[in-house]
Amino acid sequence: MLSVSRQVVCECVGVTAVSRFGVPGLDELPDDVRGRIEAVAERTGFVPNVFLALARRPAEFRAFVAYHDALMDKETPGLSKADREMIVVATSAANDCTYCVVAHGAILRIRAKDPLIADQVATNYRQADITPRQRAMLDFALRVATASATVEDEHLDELAQHGFDIDDVWDIGAIAALFAQSNRMAHLMALRPNPEFHLLGRVPRDR
Repeated sequence: MLSVSRQVVCECVGVTAVSRFGVPGLDELPDDVRGRIEAVAERTGFVPNVFLALARRPAEFRAFVAYHDALMDKETPGLSKADREMIVVATSAANDCTYCVVAHGAILRIRAKDPLIADQVATNYRQADITPRQRAMLDFALRVATASATVEDEHLDELAQHGFDIDDVWDIGAIAALFAQSNRMAHLMALRPNPEFHLLGRVPRDR
């Protein structure tokens, strides 16, 4: 089991603060919150800064993580895990959220097994090497993330023409909406991405 102490957290943060609100020491956290963070650290080899930043409010940490997992930790016939991460990257780029673009860009590279796709989607998904179906998915996600009041039935019909069912449409919209909230919290906290994210999915991991 990887031990994650306050010292390890400080070392991975470096001289620049993770969040303008500060982060708690793991020994200060409820057992379930600390356990979730330690499990992530064991799997990835580092603690994503968002976990530390949100952990200062344990009830909100639990709520956010539960909704995140319900939307992102599943793969359905209509939406792969890579598709879900692609939505996060494209909408976070539109919302100027550095943390989510970098962190979820790393996950997208891994899920898609493509070291280039995240940069393409974050810069201009309309010119990225994606399918017309994914383009339609991202067009709708961007509408929800940046102009949700303009969503009409015709936009759902367009997605249906690309083979998305009603639950797919819900998932696309819900992911865009959740991360619009996450993007704004990242801005509020001045949340900084971990340096480790930049290499994930680009270079082989040490065994």
